[in-house]
Amino acid sequence: QVQLVESGGGSVQIGGSLRLSCAASGYAGSSVRMAWFRQSPGKEREGVAAITTGGGVTLYADSVKGRFTIYLDNAGNTVYLQMNSLKPEDTAMYYCAAGRVFTLARYAYNYWGQGTQVTVSS
Repeated sequence: QVQLVESGGGSVQIGGSLRLSCAASGYAGSSVRMAWFRQSPGKEREGVAAITTGGGVTLYADSVKGRFTIYLDNAGNTVYLQMNSLKPEDTAMYYCAAGRVFTLARYAYNYWGQGTQVTVSS
């Protein structure tokens, strides 16, 4: 059973930075894709960034390109989302997800963490 546990959310001022962590367990092999999604009240859950655990190839939503970075630790068990130059529109619950397809589409991910809240304000 795949388990994902997020941490690192919090409140930050506009222009600040946060790093989210997702500790993953229960999967094996290099074909797993990890991703970060976010969801604001009244909005659909959207993909923010994805990474392949085998080759470290990354994919970003246009809204976060150049500001967010997704990466893995050396063991491939923890996926991070470094968020810089944060904006109020980045405020959301952020979820870690694992699946087998390299995409930012929600349908492709079978396993989800419980979420961690990020709030950006002035």
